Amino acid sequence: MNRDELAEFLRVRRARVTPADVGLPAGGTRRTPGLRRQEVAQLAGMSIDYYIRLEQGRGPHPSRQVLNAVARALMLGQDERAHLFHLAGQPMDPPRIREDVPQSMLHLIAFLDEVPAYVLDARYDLRAWNPMATTIMGNLDCLAPDQRNVLRWIFMSPDISLHFDDEEKGAFARASVADLRAAAGRYPGDRRIQALVAELLALSPEFAELWGRHEVQVRREQRKRIHHPVVGTIDTICQVMPVPDRDDLRLVLYTTEPGSPSHRALRELRQHTLSS
Repeated sequence: MNRDELAEFLRVRRARVTPADVGLPAGGTRRTPGLRRQEVAQLAGMSIDYYIRLEQGRGPHPSRQVLNAVARALMLGQDERAHLFHLAGQPMDPPRIREDVPQSMLHLIAFLDEVPAYVLDARYDLRAWNPMATTIMGNLDCLAPDQRNVLRWIFMSPDISLHFDDEEKGAFARASVADLRAAAGRYPGDRRIQALVAELLALSPEFAELWGRHEVQVRREQRKRIHHPVVGTIDTICQVMPVPDRDDLRLVLYTTEPGSPSHRALRELRQHTLSS
């Protein structure tokens, strides 16, 4: 159980729920945003003293019943609820990140000759990719393993400020940090996640600001615009799917609408790759 992280998560989430959200009267001037501690305790059906101790990092080990009650009171989503359970020492997922990509998945991405595809682990390290992925991401084979990390690419980029000026890129960065926060909760003993977070906190104010929000969300489908020097702009749907029997690996596909200019651009890019 990570008492300090649990306490901070509860405080941050409480501040984001208004009395109106849960059907309570505002009750006059409030010194801080969000619900009061006694209101959360009331909604969760527990004593105010018990909840205060949880927020102060000195509470007992909460039961699943207590965690479910707090999650309802704070209106936590599915991913946030899972994160709450992990912080409280009630893990729902395997405690160790699997890094081996199943052979069947390697065959699948190799057969996707018109679709950029790669496999990403919970630390945002690339584990496998197909030739089309290299056409939009560069020659990944030439990079050292620790350089194949998507979060390092984003937050260590010299153009990070321009990155956040772009609405889609900024949304992608925020979603990725929220996803890493969820992974850190699922795998509290993973030293490489801890080292990655420490590195980015020290070197990237943008990452530190997003990490401090305590947003938790597992990444799923998202639109992404790619600017390629050969074929121009490609509008894709970045689909993220779990690898069967490997909950900590995700298959990422960049798909386009059939017959669209972006679809034709991907086909042109494939032909250019084959001829070069």
